[in-house]
Amino acid sequence: MFSDCIIMAGGSGTRLWPASNAAKPKQFLTYRSKDSENTPSGCAFDQTFFASAIERGLAVLATDGRLIIIAAESYTPLVLAECERFGEEARRRMVLIPEPEAKNTAAAIACGVKYAAMDGDRAILVLTSDHIIAPLEVFKVNAAAAYKTALNQDALVVFGIPPSRPETAYGYIEVAERLGGAFKVASFREKPDKLTAERFLEAGCFYWNSGMFAFTSSFMLGEFARLAPDVFMSFDRLSPLSASAYTTKSGLQILGAWAGLADAYHESKRVSFDYAIAERCVRTFMVAADFAWRDIGSWDEYAPLAGSSEVEVYEAGAESCFVDADIPVALCGVKDLIVVARSGKDGGAPSVLVARKGETQRIREIVEQIRDAGRTELL
Repeated sequence: MFSDCIIMAGGSGTRLWPASNAAKPKQFLTYRSKDSENTPSGCAFDQTFFASAIERGLAVLATDGRLIIIAAESYTPLVLAECERFGEEARRRMVLIPEPEAKNTAAAIACGVKYAAMDGDRAILVLTSDHIIAPLEVFKVNAAAAYKTALNQDALVVFGIPPSRPETAYGYIEVAERLGGAFKVASFREKPDKLTAERFLEAGCFYWNSGMFAFTSSFMLGEFARLAPDVFMSFDRLSPLSASAYTTKSGLQILGAWAGLADAYHESKRVSFDYAIAERCVRTFMVAADFAWRDIGSWDEYAPLAGSSEVEVYEAGAESCFVDADIPVALCGVKDLIVVARSGKDGGAPSVLVARKGETQRIREIVEQIRDAGRTELL
């Protein structure tokens, strides 16, 4: 299987504000699983999105494979806390590369590919850290198909999710003919309007873009050089590593002293991997996902799955309300509300969200207002 797995864990996750914020973004929130993924007992349990991604990565690595975690430098304590949940043997296979600044997914993947390629040509899987995917065994089968396609076709492989509704919040992948265990990609489409999404659903040849990728390092180095030199050249100049570049905390290797990394990030263009590479790559294939996939993009979706919170709720005549808070909350004579309150003790700013169920997609408007007001500390 894969020799390296890159897990991107640098996003801010503002769609689940204020629980997801700069101090503790979405990937480190817990969700309630009924265990199609990991436990044979079938009992429900809480785990973070990030921990679930680690389990997926470890499951598809070769016996000598390596898990490369790319996360914001400020998230290092959160990453360490999650990695400590795994055994010593698993932690020995992990390395954390703290990002000195956020430059979107193209820079994160370029950094991970450059690091992996220092050990020769590698088979790489790139995973997101904020989605729900189950069951694990089915994911492993689809990942194996992506691995074979990436090597046999010398190509970029993406994972497409069969659409269940005319969704306007996701990008789409249009496929052409099937070749072995994958489809040739005809095009990538941006997030559509409702009528276009309905047309995509009826056509039967469009899939949601999951944001996960497979490729060999030699192929991707060539694609970065050809398609996105303004992203990659700064990383390509990075020097080879010595043992002194690493520190070890709680059994996890941290690459904290890679000479030139801060300059590489600073010089790299801020752009997504999809826009810089995937949408312009001429050799792209898609594996259709057989696993269940959920991108939790709003409180309406997250509320039924939210993990345990320090919630103390008092109600008088309240109906059908959801509360996620670390301070006491009282509800009187209201219904169909989602209330999220953070006191600031997690390091973020104190903030409260009150929304009617069915309206939480409008948080993006709130986030824009906060940014326009110059109050980014709230995010």
